[in-house]
Order: sequence, then structure tokens, then C-alpha cells
Amino acid sequence: MIRLKTEKEIELMRRSGKMLATVLQLMAEKTAVGLTPKDMSAIARAKLKALGGEPAFEGYQGFPDIICISVNNQVQHSIPDVHVFQEGDVVNYDFGVRYKGMVTDGGITVGVGEISKSSQRLIDGTRLALEAGLSVVRDGCKVGDISAAIEEVLKGHKLGIVRELVGHGVGHELHEEPEIPNYGHAGRGPILRAGMTVAIEPIANLGGDDIIGDVDGWTLWTADGSKSAQFEHTILVTENGYEILTQV
Repeated sequence: MIRLKTEKEIELMRRSGKMLATVLQLMAEKTAVGLTPKDMSAIARAKLKALGGEPAFEGYQGFPDIICISVNNQVQHSIPDVHVFQEGDVVNYDFGVRYKGMVTDGGITVGVGEISKSSQRLIDGTRLALEAGLSVVRDGCKVGDISAAIEEVLKGHKLGIVRELVGHGVGHELHEEPEIPNYGHAGRGPILRAGMTVAIEPIANLGGDDIIGDVDGWTLWTADGSKSAQFEHTILVTENGYEILTQV
């Protein structure tokens, strides 16, 4: 069942989302050669605590940290480690915040120092795919409309599409209905209504679509070793469009 949110719940999600966006903005600013994912996790934890929010990922299905930080050919769900960032790395921050019971989910991908043209294509294409997916959101649109818009942009940038991971409803829980794939056909799938809150998150690879799991039970990798990227916003569906909740 896809639940509509009350005005009070939406306002709490706005506050949660602003905290999340503030942390991600700080992460983007602080990312530099010589730092590690563990360093960045500590920065995120301290900032979120100062803002008054709670990390939504910590302990979720046993996840041992507050944030997923995936580097280069790590796709998603990576546990922050002591890998030292190098010039040219591509780093994804995927973060969730809970505030007074309401959850938002968001993500960004950034380059470390000067990056290659192909890495820039990956980052730009994935970000533009998110914008394309958002552009079709409105009361009465179907999930397939979003999926098709994202797929068109990713294919246009010659990027692999991660099919095992999808966008999703969010609010009371980190993952709610409906699922929002990053590929599909317009005019199909569940209908979105004003008052719903969903997280849209294209995930793309420089190479093929396929991914593989790690023995740690969390980290996902590109099967061909190519780099990966993700961008994500939690949004509120409105009568005529959408409101981004994960922005400063």
C-alpha cells in the first residue's frame, strides 16, 4: 500500500531532508586526496548530530555505519573503510536521515581532484538522468514515466544501467512502496498521487549493467570493474509537479 503523508509528516520530512542535504553538501566540499571513507563518515556523523538528526542507515538490516560511501567500481552499500582517496577517484555518498520518526534518503557523486572525461560523462549523465526522472513527476503520473525518462538519458550517455537497485517510496520507513526502476516503459506501473513521497535514484556504470556482491554481504561492485555513480533525491509529489525535500 502506498501511503499519503500528512502535512505534519511532510514538514518533518522537509526538516529531515534539509539536514541530509546540508551533510551531503559538506561531504562534497570536504572530499579530497588523502582522506578516507572512514574520515568522511566521521565528518557526516558529527555534522548530523549538530543538526539534530539521526542516521537512518545505522543498524538498518545490520548495516554497521551511518553512510554508504562507494568509490570507483563500488556500486552501492559500501561500508566506509580506510581506502585513501586518490586523484581521479569517483566517490558516491548515499545517506539517510531520520527526524522525529520521518525518513529522507539522498545521494551525490563527486570527483576527487581532476577526473577523466569518461568519469565526468558518468557523473553528468547520472545527474541529468535524475533531473529527467524528476521532470515528469506530477499527480497522476505513472512509475514507468519516470523509469523511461531516466533510461533514455542514461542510454544517451552510453552508460550501463544497474537493474537490481531501484528508487522507492520513503517516509515512515527507509524503503516503502512503490519501487521505481531506472528503466522501463512510459504509461506503465503504479500511479503516483499528490502527497506521496518517493526517492528517485538513477545508478549507472561506465561499462555494462552487471553487478556482483562482496563477501562482506553489503558492498556491490561492477562486474567489469568500471566506475559507477548514483544521484538521489527524496521528493514530494504535488498536484502540478514535485517538491525536492533533500535540498538546502
